[in-house]
Amino acid sequence: MDANLKEIQETCKSEVESFSQYREKLSHVLEKIIKTSDNSQCFTHIDYEPIPYEGYVVDIINLLREVLFPGYFAREKIDPVNLKYKIGQSVSVLFDLLSEQIAHSIRHECFRYDLPCTECEEQGQKVALSLLESIPSIRKKLATDVLAAFDGDPAAKSYDEVIFSYPGIFAISVHRVANKLFELQVPLLPRIMSEHAHSLTGIDIHPGAKIGERFFIDHGTGVVIGETTEIGKNVRIYQGVTLGALSLPKDAGEKLRGKKRHPTIEDDVIIYSGATILGGETVIGSRSVIGGNVWVTESVPPDTKVIMETPRLIYK
Repeated sequence: MDANLKEIQETCKSEVESFSQYREKLSHVLEKIIKTSDNSQCFTHIDYEPIPYEGYVVDIINLLREVLFPGYFAREKIDPVNLKYKIGQSVSVLFDLLSEQIAHSIRHECFRYDLPCTECEEQGQKVALSLLESIPSIRKKLATDVLAAFDGDPAAKSYDEVIFSYPGIFAISVHRVANKLFELQVPLLPRIMSEHAHSLTGIDIHPGAKIGERFFIDHGTGVVIGETTEIGKNVRIYQGVTLGALSLPKDAGEKLRGKKRHPTIEDDVIIYSGATILGGETVIGSRSVIGGNVWVTESVPPDTKVIMETPRLIYK
């Protein structure tokens, strides 16, 4: 036998033996994993009742985009002849997915907090239908958001470009649906939806935030909009803007849950990049302009411009 071939065979045998030795250790590793799965402090969900699945939530978002912007995000062509069939198919699948995931969310909440039975399956179907019934009104609001983006950005060449490629439109599309589910008191699901949009766009909008029509987020990366934020009509914000809460105590979760912690932005306000506006009592009056990189923790009257003093540049 050729010496090189013999050496290769010996090497292969050695690799196989090494691999088998490592695999034999898996049972011991598995026992350790199973043991920690029984520990409630490690946050596991080992139960007969399922919880919402993020993969299905992503499917829901994709289907919702097909329905909210017919013809834009469907794989197949939609024309006047097949419109009813295509949208009908999407709505039917959406109803089934939504009903199931909403029911899982409600049932999980009932078991975790020992709440009285709310007939989760029926409740899931009822809420799913309510959400689908609100699609026309959500579409009308999103149309104003698209118009605001096109009107406010000279770089936008068409409405199609805005719908397809603007991260702010994706984020606000998901938010307007998640906000409706939030208003319908669905646990878990709205936040999973908003965080999916956050992961893709860098725009973090809590589903509880109330946002008026013609809302435009330009660029968007690093934008944070807290749960109790209220935003009026025709508001434009840029990247890096934070609409947040003031510094909170360690036990804030219990003390301040449900209370107004984030600012109110009235109509026709512009907030430039890097601005931070904090506090539940802070109100930015209508038609005001908040300049870049400012820090605001007090209310601003209408028709006010808030800007930083011009910094002194040093050249070396």
